[in-house]
Amino acid sequence: MILAVTAWAAADRALRPVEAIRRELEDITARSLGRRVPVSSSASADEIARLARTINTTLDRLERSAELQQRFVADASHELRSPLAGLRASLEASLTHPEGVDWQARVRDALRDIVRLQGLSHDLLLLAQLDGGAPIADTRVNLTDLAHDLAVEHRHLPHPRPLDIRCTADDPPAWVRGSDVQLERLLRNLLGNACRYARTMVEVTVRTERHEDGATVVFEVRDDGPGIPVADRERVFKRFSRLEDARTRKSGGAGLGLAIAREIATRHGGTLHFADTVSGACAVGRLPLVGGEGEEVRPGVGGYVEVRAVRDL
Repeated sequence: MILAVTAWAAADRALRPVEAIRRELEDITARSLGRRVPVSSSASADEIARLARTINTTLDRLERSAELQQRFVADASHELRSPLAGLRASLEASLTHPEGVDWQARVRDALRDIVRLQGLSHDLLLLAQLDGGAPIADTRVNLTDLAHDLAVEHRHLPHPRPLDIRCTADDPPAWVRGSDVQLERLLRNLLGNACRYARTMVEVTVRTERHEDGATVVFEVRDDGPGIPVADRERVFKRFSRLEDARTRKSGGAGLGLAIAREIATRHGGTLHFADTVSGACAVGRLPLVGGEGEEVRPGVGGYVEVRAVRDL
């Protein structure tokens, strides 16, 4: 009996710090994520102290995530509110003073605003899906054919000025693994951005780089437009960011296209950035290479052997 009481007392004393951490964590999650669980400096190597530090690290991530979510909701609300308010004011003014209104022009303007709002809502939905961490489709995607098809499509789209849109790629085609829908969106966003600011030319290239520890598909989208200053090359990938001189509300989008493109590249195990170039802008993406149908990606003797034939698409 005495032994049982002693064991109970010892267990109660040992678990008191855990209960204190539990109560503190419950209060933090209910009131403010800015607070942290206290860590005893006298027990830096103790399991309880390690538990407290792990909880504080988790709280740091939760607080950052909550701040990003709040900022994103605020930015999205602002982006949606402005065109909606303008559209409403325009229609109300037309109905109040219908005489002399060019109704065809007014409807065209309203449709343009609605299309922009639809695009913004689609972008917001895609970002929500990406942020939610939904699993990516595990399929083989022919990135070479995808780039070729999008280049052909953009040749036939209306642009503010005539554009020479080219696509060159290595042979055989480059295959990657992931979601064909998301990868198409990645390339479409990069192409759309390049076509919006190019003066005369947009060039898409797809090539394969092989090295000892694997192989990578490198895709580039170049244009001869005003380019992006070095100091802004990371900022343009932030959500709702625009450059003051080129990316305006009138000529540009909502500032989500490049952010979505990088998020897709990252979720597919790749990278996306703007590289140095003599003129214009050059977006460079990298994705892990996988073999095509019936093919394998593996090193040959003394490393990777590459036989490349460039074809003009």
